[in-house]
Amino acid sequence: MSLKCGIVGLPNVGKSTLFNCISSGKAQAANFPFCTIEPNIGSTTVPDDRLNELEKLVNPKRVVPATVEIVDIAGLVKGASKGEGLGNQFLANIRETDAILHILRCFDDSNVVHVDGSVDPIRDKEIIDMELQFKDLETIENRLQKLSKQAKSGGDKVAQRSCDILNRFKEALMAGKSARSVMFDNAEDEKIAREFCLLTYKPVMYVCNVDEGSAATGNQYVERVREAVKDENAEILVIAAKIESEIAELETFEERQMFLEEIGLEKSGVERLIQSAYDLLNLRTYFTAGVQEVRAWTINKGDKAPRAAGVIHTDFEKGFIRAEVIHYEDYVQYGSEAACRAAGKLSIEGKDYTVQDGDVMHFLFNV
Repeated sequence: MSLKCGIVGLPNVGKSTLFNCISSGKAQAANFPFCTIEPNIGSTTVPDDRLNELEKLVNPKRVVPATVEIVDIAGLVKGASKGEGLGNQFLANIRETDAILHILRCFDDSNVVHVDGSVDPIRDKEIIDMELQFKDLETIENRLQKLSKQAKSGGDKVAQRSCDILNRFKEALMAGKSARSVMFDNAEDEKIAREFCLLTYKPVMYVCNVDEGSAATGNQYVERVREAVKDENAEILVIAAKIESEIAELETFEERQMFLEEIGLEKSGVERLIQSAYDLLNLRTYFTAGVQEVRAWTINKGDKAPRAAGVIHTDFEKGFIRAEVIHYEDYVQYGSEAACRAAGKLSIEGKDYTVQDGDVMHFLFNV
């Protein structure tokens, strides 16, 4: 599954530093506005304690975790929507991602130059929001010209419905709000809305990059961000990129845990960021567990059993017959597939079964 999260932000807010910490890709972290021009794409494993528990119970030959793709997109600047700097390229890169991690600088450091001369995360957020909103307005105007003709000349009801949705988006954007602030009360309208691929309709998480002393509790900048986004359909995560780069250099798990305890954190910011990115993409995990391999498989929330089977191989979906399902909690409680089967905790499910996050599954198929 090739869904991607794009890391965006103004130059020098810590995007590439974070990217280096969470990804196998290597972006040169330099104190220069256009350090990252080509988007750096990296695939990183998704931390999941359930996989570790299954490994202990099954003792397989290998363990394969789920992964998520993170894209480090070059820093946007004012005028990007008009092609300023490398604006067109940046916006095209954002359009190709499925969700946005918006990094905001929430720390003071005279050694790291801010592109606008001072630290103000709300101003920074509004600069990028405005550029994305301008581009969305341009997209909406172009689509409305075409769809309104279809709606008028042919009485196309779908085109009319699309025009109504676009006009709702336009109204929000003209008021300085992002498209994601527009809520729909039915799945069909949501589906149409997603097909327009508006930049500000993508799910977003604001990542507040703070100083070391604020990693556990946040600071005044973070509180300002919370207040600014309270009416948006968005999440906030607090992380200290400088600390994360130090953690990444530690050799052992024990050293990393000791470091985290010293600064008052249970999990590293990178771990929380990856898990949050996975959730932001609306992804879920099911497992296959056998002596050869324990593996985490990535699906979309709400996927039915045949679609989930198809993630392993398309033949599994085409020839799907049924699925054997053990809920993760039952597997851990009883300790093995055989014990779950004996206790009546293994269920046989058909093609209409909605896979639950954490299900341990086997598929029967015939092609």
